[in-house]
Amino acid sequence: MKILHLSTSDIDSGGAIAAYRLHHGLQISGVDSQMLVRAKFSLDRTVIADKSLLTKLGPPISGFPLRFYSKTDPAMFSSQWFLDAISPKVAQLNPDIIHLHWLCNGFLQIETLAKFKKPIVWTLHDMWPFTGGCHYARECTRYKNSCGSCPQLNSNRNWDLSHWIWQRKARTWKDLDLTIVSPSSWLAECARSSSLFKDLRIEVIPHGLDLEKYKPINQGLARQVLNLPQDKKLVLFGSSPGTTGDPRKGLDLLQPALQNLSQYEWKDKLELVVFGASQPSEPVDVGLRTNYLGSFRDDISLALVYSAVDIMVVPSRQEAFGQTASESLACGTPVVAFAATGLKDIIDHKKNGYLAEPFKVEDLARGINWILENNSRYEQLCTQAREKAEREFNIKLYASHYLSIYKSV
Repeated sequence: MKILHLSTSDIDSGGAIAAYRLHHGLQISGVDSQMLVRAKFSLDRTVIADKSLLTKLGPPISGFPLRFYSKTDPAMFSSQWFLDAISPKVAQLNPDIIHLHWLCNGFLQIETLAKFKKPIVWTLHDMWPFTGGCHYARECTRYKNSCGSCPQLNSNRNWDLSHWIWQRKARTWKDLDLTIVSPSSWLAECARSSSLFKDLRIEVIPHGLDLEKYKPINQGLARQVLNLPQDKKLVLFGSSPGTTGDPRKGLDLLQPALQNLSQYEWKDKLELVVFGASQPSEPVDVGLRTNYLGSFRDDISLALVYSAVDIMVVPSRQEAFGQTASESLACGTPVVAFAATGLKDIIDHKKNGYLAEPFKVEDLARGINWILENNSRYEQLCTQAREKAEREFNIKLYASHYLSIYKSV
């Protein structure tokens, strides 16, 4: 059985990394798996980069329709209207099953999917596949009907860009042999409630990890390698490059929560560690000394980061899954997050972390204090964090779940 994964890239973002990990896990299981991408960052020979002119033109041209809107919302919005050259390449590779992942930034036109005369499995990495263009709908529920009057476009017209995109999807999706997979229960429920996916088979499979790479490393050694203090409690916050200002990631919620920790007498005992971003010219004042580590692409470096800290905080308002949280648990580091969206599937409240009431900064601070204040309880949380990863996020288990779906379709 030949599987072809379509993804905008292979290892440069959360969705791409999840896709590549599945690709690798399937290969370990003996499955003939390839990836077709627009932007290749790995050296893997089974990852094929499409270098056609249309693929190169896609990113700069794909945002053109947004010029007709006074859009001030910083969130990503994708219309996927520009032509591509992917269909002939897929036909040449001739897979048995096409597995779709994150397809935006000009990689794949919506209408191209109708040209694939193969069964399609689609893993959701955000909400875009069933919305009128937004990647996270926030409080908006228009995707349950037909989109239009889009708040992210600052539009008050029913027949706007979002409705046009929704119509194109509705025409294309209805004739596809399509199976949907969500990494979290929350995203699956959103998909089931959507007008585009409500009648489709939707399964839940959490993203997997290579637990031989993501595993606990001696904390003192990890701190020495990363030049972090040995005598402080360290709190970790991570984000993709350029997203620290994204309201969805919740840095504005983490800031007052860390400032509130002074009431628990942590002010001089605690430091913040940030990865995924270099120190900005005007750093956010969180009331703590902050260590900026920059970006990492390899798993071993990330495992060092997770092992070096005492706790990770993921204050996101919405996450399709939250791979940084699962990676942290695999390294034996407890996680604090809000009891909302995909993170609820990763963190078990007061067993391997703390789920704060959405979106109460006081409870986020309380959760950080609760994990750090008792040493014996902390050790138990660390043990249970690793056990959760071994039980649910093993890459071989990840691949086997997908292999079952491939066989069934």
